[in-house]
Amino acid sequence: MKDLRTNFLDHVKNGLNGKPLFLRILFWDGHEYAFNQDIRVTMHLHSAKLISRILMGSALDVLGEGYVEGDIGIEGCYQDILAVAEQLSDSFPAKKSKGGIFRKHYAAHSKAKDAEAIRYHYDVSNDFYRLWLDRNMVYSCAYFKTGEEDIHTAQEQKLDHICRKLQLQPGEKLLDIGCGWGGLLSWAARNYGILGVGVTLSEQQYVYAKERMEREGLADRVEIRLQDYRDIPEREHFDKVSSVGMFEHVGRTMLPEYFGAIQRVLKEGGWTLNHGITASQQDDEDGHHSGSDFMDKYVFPDGEIPHLWRVVRDMAGQYLEVLDVENLRAHYAQTLIHWVRRMEERKAETLAMIGEKRYRIWAIYMAGCAYAFWRNWIALHQVLAVKQTRSELTPRPWERRYQYQDDSFRLAEPQWGDL
Repeated sequence: MKDLRTNFLDHVKNGLNGKPLFLRILFWDGHEYAFNQDIRVTMHLHSAKLISRILMGSALDVLGEGYVEGDIGIEGCYQDILAVAEQLSDSFPAKKSKGGIFRKHYAAHSKAKDAEAIRYHYDVSNDFYRLWLDRNMVYSCAYFKTGEEDIHTAQEQKLDHICRKLQLQPGEKLLDIGCGWGGLLSWAARNYGILGVGVTLSEQQYVYAKERMEREGLADRVEIRLQDYRDIPEREHFDKVSSVGMFEHVGRTMLPEYFGAIQRVLKEGGWTLNHGITASQQDDEDGHHSGSDFMDKYVFPDGEIPHLWRVVRDMAGQYLEVLDVENLRAHYAQTLIHWVRRMEERKAETLAMIGEKRYRIWAIYMAGCAYAFWRNWIALHQVLAVKQTRSELTPRPWERRYQYQDDSFRLAEPQWGDL
């Protein structure tokens, strides 16, 4: 009868299908095994229980949790580590996944539970996010024109891209749902002359964004609220509505209500832009996937991502006619690479602020998401729509040229460097 270690190694070898695995494993009892002479990743397994759990399936969950809890030690660059983790996961096909990393069952999204989930992820501390976000404190996918921009430039390009897509005009009233630390509203008010309202469920974001508007002299033009999007008064109406990096927290069964709330406060002919993570395949919405338990436990409680078809369908069901769809998958991969690199550069400060365990959570979460976007396990779409409840044609441009300053094309290739 094979011992546990031999059984594990045989599973891995059989699952490689002739592909090289640049991994050396150091076992708890002093034994070691190298799958290739070219060793790029060294993994220290501190307990036999880890192998038992991996053999039962959900390898990515076990590896991620083991790393966070200190039961697994890993040496190597993130890109190689994640490639090795994918190969190990593929060697245990009982719960093999092509990448769903968010929770896949339908969660109950009450106002109280959503607020609790938001506080868990976003109220770590403003100082923590300030360590690695850009100067505008934008915690969502940046927008690259060459792939070589620094994170500050790329995020300002994203903010401007959204404002141009929405055709913001001076004096228009903009609602930003899930306004974060106020980056988009600040940019839109200073550069496009809008009047704004931002809502968030994060108390720390609320305090920061409110103080920011006062500091930048925008308090008389931009209002920040600690408010659920479902509680925006029916009497209020806006020319434009933006939602950036927020609807992943809404829940798939809640999307009709979510888009209904947007439609309710949007003026007839008004535009809305929804920017959020989407599933890469239709069947990725349902069932359990490797990595789901890790994300739900450590990163995004109750996070759910829909496929694009559901977004478009549920928008149309609320009289929001889709005008434009843009896939920013490569942009988010590159954004996350920047974030991880910036956090690594300030590792000592980060460790002092949040501790070893939480540092590991954030490092592997962001590096893993960069890898997932690049491997097409998940995507990100900006969907632009117009409120169209009447039969006549609402105003819209003939073409998309207004969104861009030039028509140059460059191949999107995230720059991993030595990360």
